[in-house]
Amino acid sequence: MSEFTNHKANRVAKLVELFQLVIRGEMTSELVPRYQQVIDLTGPADVITVVDELMKLNIPMPELKKGINKALNLLGKSLQEFPYTPPAPGSFLHTLNQNNEQIDLRLKAIRPLLKEINQDIANQQLRNELMDKLMDLSKIDLHYQIKENVLFPLIEKHLPDYRCLQVMWSFHDDIRRNLKETIQMLETSDFDMKKFNRLAGDIFFNIYAIKFREERILFPIISGIIPEEELNSLIGESLEIGFPFAQPEIQSETKDQATSELSGEVDLKTGYLSAEKIRLIFNHLPVDITYVDENNQVRFFSTPEKRIFRRTNSIIGRDVKNCHPHESVHVVEQIVEAFRKGEKDKASFWIQMKGEFILIQYFAVRDEDGNYKGVVEVSQEITEIRNIQGEKRLLDWTH
Repeated sequence: MSEFTNHKANRVAKLVELFQLVIRGEMTSELVPRYQQVIDLTGPADVITVVDELMKLNIPMPELKKGINKALNLLGKSLQEFPYTPPAPGSFLHTLNQNNEQIDLRLKAIRPLLKEINQDIANQQLRNELMDKLMDLSKIDLHYQIKENVLFPLIEKHLPDYRCLQVMWSFHDDIRRNLKETIQMLETSDFDMKKFNRLAGDIFFNIYAIKFREERILFPIISGIIPEEELNSLIGESLEIGFPFAQPEIQSETKDQATSELSGEVDLKTGYLSAEKIRLIFNHLPVDITYVDENNQVRFFSTPEKRIFRRTNSIIGRDVKNCHPHESVHVVEQIVEAFRKGEKDKASFWIQMKGEFILIQYFAVRDEDGNYKGVVEVSQEITEIRNIQGEKRLLDWTH
């Protein structure tokens, strides 16, 4: 066993060296033979460990992603040939693979339309058809949401080398952003065809790259370390989000059990309430509330009728830094650290999203002695509130 471990450690060290050469732009065809033996022996677990090691080096994400794309091209053949037993029909991973197959079919249907529009950019019927197909492809966002909100939290609990997930999440965001921009360009009367082709090329490349990395790297590893029953238990939460193109053939029989309610009432110092009534109060407030404890673990979120940002039970116990894309996680860490040191007690942001104005606020939570006990995130849609003027002292439900 120690010999195997040593072999892997040496292989990973050599691969890290290879990836760094690629990232720095120093890899040449003359250098490839020097690494050919390790390339031929590389398996999915090696890649996950290597990316984890590279993430620890704090390489800027754009540079890291570009280098990973190039390096994985060298490893493609060995990864494709690595022995892998496909997931059982009806299972969670099988359903994700089925959605990948549907994604592939949609890309194949879009490709000839891209060629045609380059020859006849003014053809409105062609533009409309292409726009419809790209909007349909945009449902891929659900596939990525299931991974980010349901699958990734489980992987983090089982896989120490989980930082590769942050890179994959960043690619998800690239695909989302490029799809949105290409659709917007088609809606305009005139647009830059060169830029459009570049965006479309990036969409195709990144989607196929993510598909390969799911099916030939990530899924083979997690199917070996996470029990199938535990993976299949994710179907229920995934159905709440909604699979984009293919649905599971069987329904998950395993469901997360909510924490049992307290038999008595809770002393809140200013009153006594049952756990059920506390839950109802939180869920009837017109805001999203998420609580992260002093150990940076997510402990609670409210479920109002209309949530602004999606949450699933899988995030309970998750490190808050893993709940955000790599590009924005440093802001969260900065806020938490300032709260922990007592330097700040509040941070506010506001954004426009889907025609709504969203206020996002973070509040430090401290006990009676001023000890830091975590942070509460509160998000609220305030479009109507921003328009309030004057006074309203009488009840008027007709307006």
